[in-house]
Formats: sequence, structure tokens, C-alpha cells
Amino acid sequence: MGRSIKKVTPKQRGRPATGKDPLVSTRMPKALIGDVDTWADQTGVKRSEAVRRLVEIGLSARKTSSPSERLAAVRAQELASRTIDHLAGIERGGEADKGKRKSRLIKGPEEFQDVRRDRPKVEK
Repeated sequence: MGRSIKKVTPKQRGRPATGKDPLVSTRMPKALIGDVDTWADQTGVKRSEAVRRLVEIGLSARKTSSPSERLAAVRAQELASRTIDHLAGIERGGEADKGKRKSRLIKGPEEFQDVRRDRPKVEK
């Protein structure tokens, strides 16, 4: 019977690689570093992992609208409300169903209510 041949890989010299991701360094004030370290201690991770997680949280956070965008949204809502009131007065029916029809028009079709970003999700 023949002997099996084992492939021998030579040992590599130097320190083993610690990670495959590129290194990104940044400067931060001491107070901010202290806040990051406090957050890292509370969550039980090292500083580098804490910085990665906080950056991911910051990037995924919903951006707040500027005051001019909020003002434009309020104006659009008022214009839509006046238009709906005008159309509701012309259409059949009267004051009895006006509130229900108006809220139905503002909410939109049920198929699209879960897509809207400007309204909180309603659990059914």
C-alpha cells in the first residue's frame, strides 16, 4: 500500500490579519469620545464596534423635515381640506356624511395607507 501525500502549507510570517474591512480613522473631541465610551460600556461592546453601530444608527435614522417643508405640508393640507369641503358641498349628501367622506379622502385608499411615510403605521 502506498503512503498518502499530505500537502503542507508553509507558515506565514508576521502578525495575522485582524480584519478585511478598510481602516477609517477620525478625530473627535474628548467629550464625544467619552460619550461613545459610555455608550459602549452600557451596551457591552468595544469602542470600535460602538462607533460602527452609532454610525449605522445615525445613517438609518429618519431625517427631520425643515421648517419650510413643514409649513408647505400644512399649507397643502389646508388647501386639500378646502377643496374637499368645496367638493363635498357640491356632491350628493350633506353635512351628515361630510366628516366621514372627508377623513376617507384624507386617509386615501386602504391599499396605499401602509405606503405613506407621513402617517404613523396603524395596527389592524
